[in-house]
Amino acid sequence: MDPLRHHGDTELRPGLVDLAVNVRTAPHPEWLSGPLLSSMSELAAYPDQTRARAAIAARHGRDPREVLLTAGAAQAFTLLAQVLRPRRAVVVHPQFTEPEAALAAHGHVVERVVLRPPFILDPALVPGDADLVIIGNPTNPTSVLHPRGVLRALARPGRVLVVDEAFADTVPGEPESLAGDRNPAADPHGPDPAAGRIPGLVVIRSLTKTWGLAGLRIGYLLADPALVRAMTEVQPLWPVSTPALVAAEVCAEAAAAEERIAHEIAADRAYLVARLAELPGIEVVGTPTSSFVLVRTPGALELRERLIARGFVVRRGDTFPGLGPDWLRISVRDTAVTDAFVDVLKNEVH
Repeated sequence: MDPLRHHGDTELRPGLVDLAVNVRTAPHPEWLSGPLLSSMSELAAYPDQTRARAAIAARHGRDPREVLLTAGAAQAFTLLAQVLRPRRAVVVHPQFTEPEAALAAHGHVVERVVLRPPFILDPALVPGDADLVIIGNPTNPTSVLHPRGVLRALARPGRVLVVDEAFADTVPGEPESLAGDRNPAADPHGPDPAAGRIPGLVVIRSLTKTWGLAGLRIGYLLADPALVRAMTEVQPLWPVSTPALVAAEVCAEAAAAEERIAHEIAADRAYLVARLAELPGIEVVGTPTSSFVLVRTPGALELRERLIARGFVVRRGDTFPGLGPDWLRISVRDTAVTDAFVDVLKNEVH
């Protein structure tokens, strides 16, 4: 098993309660399911991205030329690996492993900066001559949210700074998001909407987590128009299906519903953290801010197997660089599921 290619869905087995995959499982609202079903009647025509790109751009105060729609956020990492030619590529770990896997698959040498618990980023840890830096925010699997000022400190001329915001919409208000960020020295009223962007900033987002659309594969990248054009040239023709484009359009316009869900996730996460705090030997590490919690406990891999025997599956942590066999990632679910899980967990912790 290549640990970089191991993901939460690998953990699943029929009949298990899923606490391994960070995708919300609530039923789709009618305003989303209705348009998706209606889009089935349009499948004879090739997909047209115009409206979806415009909706995403408007959501973040961007020009549509700065938007690249992708078949899931993960595809963006592959496209970046195809287009970029970094001399010194750095990935900040622990984080989602697909960026490093994509770079390695395309022949790039990757250097790791590994953060130690509680996984707080110090920009000084990143080599000054790195011309490609990739970091998640909030970070999978740590659930740590880095301040936007700290991330901005990583940007500099000649460097591509990639911020993976796949879980940004799980944080109420998205206070640390760089998706619409600009250089404060730039003229906000300039004629070019792309003028004044943070140098080399690339933001990658997903619509699959909060909206439960992992099987539909829809994400997007925000970047300088020149980089977007270069990535478009290596992207397959019609890379995003018509239903996925419809989802992008309607979800981009659902800010109020998204914010409500983010608050629900925050409340359910607080409940999970409080219940875990009741258990000896289970340590919630860092300050979780997203739809999952990272815990440390001795013998986590063996504990995971015992939990599977009791009907619950959680994400192993040892496949993330910087973690090891004493780490587990637990997805946030509703309070009823949390109570059932903790009742089983407390009998399995030694």
